[in-house]
Amino acid sequence: MIRALTRFEDTGIFLAEKIKMNQDHRAAAPSQAGAADQPHPNQFALLTQRRFAPFFWTQFAGAANDNLFKFALTVMVTYQLSVSWLPASMAGLVIGALFILPFLLFSATSGQLTDKWDKQRMFRLVKNLETGIMLLAAWGFWQGQVLLLLACVFFMGLHSTLFGPVKFAYLPQVLDERELTGGNGMVEMGTFVAILLGNMAGGLLVAVPEVGHLQVALACVALALVGRACAQLIPHAPATDPDLVINWNPLTETWRNLQLARQQPVVFRSLLGISWMWFFGAVFLSQFPSFAKDVLHGNEHVASLLLAVFSVGIGTGSLLCEMLSRRQVEIGLVPLGAIGMSLFSIDLFFAVRHLPASGLMDVAAFVARPAHWRVMADLALLALSAGIYSVPMYALIQMRSQPTHRARIIAANNILNALFMIASSVLAGALLAVGCSIAQVFLFTGIANAVVALYVFLLVPEYLLRFVAWVVTHFIYRFKVRGAVHIPAEGPALLVCNHVSFVDALLLMAASPRPIHFIMDHRIFQTPVLGALFRLAKAIPIAPQKEDPATYEEAFRQASQVLREGDLLAIFPEGGITRDGQLQAFKPGFVKILDQARADGLEVPVVPMALTNLWGSYFSRIEQRGGKPVAMVRPWRRGWLNRVGLNVGPVLTASRAEPEHLRDQVAGLLKAG
Repeated sequence: MIRALTRFEDTGIFLAEKIKMNQDHRAAAPSQAGAADQPHPNQFALLTQRRFAPFFWTQFAGAANDNLFKFALTVMVTYQLSVSWLPASMAGLVIGALFILPFLLFSATSGQLTDKWDKQRMFRLVKNLETGIMLLAAWGFWQGQVLLLLACVFFMGLHSTLFGPVKFAYLPQVLDERELTGGNGMVEMGTFVAILLGNMAGGLLVAVPEVGHLQVALACVALALVGRACAQLIPHAPATDPDLVINWNPLTETWRNLQLARQQPVVFRSLLGISWMWFFGAVFLSQFPSFAKDVLHGNEHVASLLLAVFSVGIGTGSLLCEMLSRRQVEIGLVPLGAIGMSLFSIDLFFAVRHLPASGLMDVAAFVARPAHWRVMADLALLALSAGIYSVPMYALIQMRSQPTHRARIIAANNILNALFMIASSVLAGALLAVGCSIAQVFLFTGIANAVVALYVFLLVPEYLLRFVAWVVTHFIYRFKVRGAVHIPAEGPALLVCNHVSFVDALLLMAASPRPIHFIMDHRIFQTPVLGALFRLAKAIPIAPQKEDPATYEEAFRQASQVLREGDLLAIFPEGGITRDGQLQAFKPGFVKILDQARADGLEVPVVPMALTNLWGSYFSRIEQRGGKPVAMVRPWRRGWLNRVGLNVGPVLTASRAEPEHLRDQVAGLLKAG
């Protein structure tokens, strides 16, 4: 839902840098014709490339170290040391609060530093800081200095605060649009796997008699050094705002960045959407120990199993995003993820409602009971849904945020995440305090997620519309796009396409990573369901001038406004859906749009497109009865999952976009399909 309109990419310096970093996986520059049709390596191929692999292992080592250190300290304070001023029951809460506090205090500053400095410099600075902190923590573990270790928790929170903005601001500088979803999926997967491995390693190492503390100290230092070595290999990623003057006041800077994000409703509500996902996840993660013991009657190893299932689910969902999105930023996956999050969290309540009481079980006894497999399946699937939900939102923010402010907006997102996680703990605690069971808390969270998701999707219809387009192109048609590289990544453009069916607009929407405004025959708005969708999409109705002069003139006014705002505008110049499958003559209305744009000082490029193999499929055929058109006669006659396509041709200048010439271009694309 949402693409990187980077100003600095237009500079020769950055373009040269980006081409250099990508030359190991491209045979040609992305602007060349046919580039989109070349075999494109999947997300795992990024692990073989210098622009991504050192960064991936840097963030993996950092996430693993954070969690190894925190979990080992929690176990040490809870089970091994007696600290009068820190009761065991409060250890986890205090450690979590100390870790999250720097996100509230320093996120605004870290975002500014990331925008002002080269990302490579930031990575190395952060990893140097981590190494120093871990050397200090190693001494604390060796000497059993709990106060010193708690100070290190705060400093590791500072390390993560600095690392978050640079992590997500780096990706859109080194990955192209077709790689951004896969790259984010790899990062999310790596983060949760690292969290899982770090927690497991921390618990195992610290429990070793006599030498456990020393092993934890050595492991923390070793992981910090590994992360620092990987950071040394990360290539340059130039500063996006090197002249920025740092505002050291976190309150005013955070407010400024939130206001900036609010200027782009999709970006701002994506920030809120991601923060809600952390709220949702925190409810489950914080309750796993009690859920395992009091509801499932399992021991601490069962709690670890639940954490493993949850982490694997998140990682799997994150990796699936690239395949499900056809390697573009597909925010249509967000409603799919939201549906799964609610559905499986609600089912989890019913799965545990009638479990019989028993003594504490180990993992073997737990998995031996068939009822527990439903519980694990629900946890895995709700986590998988959360991965599908979050990755497109992260990619959307990276793509649509103003490049010079991208890191600062991500930093503001980190603050929102922290606030939502704190609210999650407070709300869950309040529900438990008034007598709700843990299962009821999960049920409440699932229902609340459905309400929040519906509210967000109504506020930002693009999510819902892209979801409908995603369903149409995956479950009704088998849809293939050729030449998508010709759709401009930024700036205004006029998309001109043949008109074959009632869902042509949805197919074009699915093919473009950027939002499209459509000019459509006013009669299609009278079609049930589809008419409502197009009104939701704010499509522009147009009527013949003789029939409705006011609607005709208003359509051209709105079209001009779309182009002035730098957006994509699509038109079907045949004037209506073809009734015999043949390409009709093009009406000259689009020429008026181009002339008006030229009068406004815009030279708008024209992109010819052709939808292929749609005639006779669902939603396409129109028949005359009594002199009036009737839609969709025998709509199922070609069977399920018809192969259809969209061919996108090279961009034409406005001066060459005469009706006959443009029709010839579209006709040629039809023959090629």
